[in-house]
Amino acid sequence: MSPAGRKPREQPESSRLRILKAAAQVAAERGYEGTTIARICERSGLPVSSVYWFYKDKDELLAEVVAHSFNEWIGDQPAWDPAPPGTPVGESLRRILNRSVRSLPSTPEFLRTGHMLALEHRETEPAGRVLFLQVRARVRADLSNWFRLSLDPRLIAENPGLPDHLAMLIIILTDGLFLAHQIADFWDPDAFVDLIVITVENAIAVAGS
Repeated sequence: MSPAGRKPREQPESSRLRILKAAAQVAAERGYEGTTIARICERSGLPVSSVYWFYKDKDELLAEVVAHSFNEWIGDQPAWDPAPPGTPVGESLRRILNRSVRSLPSTPEFLRTGHMLALEHRETEPAGRVLFLQVRARVRADLSNWFRLSLDPRLIAENPGLPDHLAMLIIILTDGLFLAHQIADFWDPDAFVDLIVITVENAIAVAGS
């Protein structure tokens, strides 16, 4: 242990986190093509050798930006436990979203960087884009499963695609809120959660009519 009481691996890890933060900032400002190792090093204050110590290229680094940010965000999310018997789906959904939505501005790198990569099509897909689309598919599957376990089985039997449609609806609306926050600094989580819950409840009512 060093005189300062730090383990030998603590400094490399702190450098890695500085690189990830700098890469996310540069990517948000410059896009994929404008994100260079030189700019990341300038922003992080670390030499090129530090970047290549951890990552073989920019593609791998941006993929790690998405993965690291998503893992931080998902670790702080409430459990999507099915709605208890007799509890309205909207009530359970509101309880979960009240916490989940408020966490979006705090760790947005995977959304900001992921959206940027998802909108840019290339002959060879960047690893970060592939990873972001996989993350979206995972979230959609989890949401769909929650609705499948929370809705009346008779309703699902009549409308087997309903859970997945509701899951996609939440993702689309959340994308919109995040982009509005990034573009115009709009942020009203209470109103947004109300909008989602009302929309979902109406969709369920229409499916059951």
